[in-house]
Amino acid sequence: MSKYKIKSRIWIESGEKVFLGEGRVKLLKEIDNQGSVSKAAKALGMSYKKAWTLVDAVNKSTNKKVVVKTVGGSKGGGTKITPYGLKLIEAFDEINKNCWAFLDQQLKALDSL
Repeated sequence: MSKYKIKSRIWIESGEKVFLGEGRVKLLKEIDNQGSVSKAAKALGMSYKKAWTLVDAVNKSTNKKVVVKTVGGSKGGGTKITPYGLKLIEAFDEINKNCWAFLDQQLKALDSL
């Protein structure tokens, strides 16, 4: 086992602003699980305002909606991740996994010196 560690964080920008990163993807996954921004925020220990600000920023960074709100009805409203949003989550996870695999390779090269 190596005594070294490589640390890295991946995020995707749109223009000069963050579009997706680990925190936003974690929030989107929790919204998908909970069906609500409020419940997702609570589960992650963040305020509703912060959670909605992050979700709104993601939605405004792309031409397609990532998250949509549903209003009222017998079961109340909620929030859903769109099919496009689910694909973004999957793509981000794949990019992140590939990045870590690459970094693990680089660490092995460092250990062999």
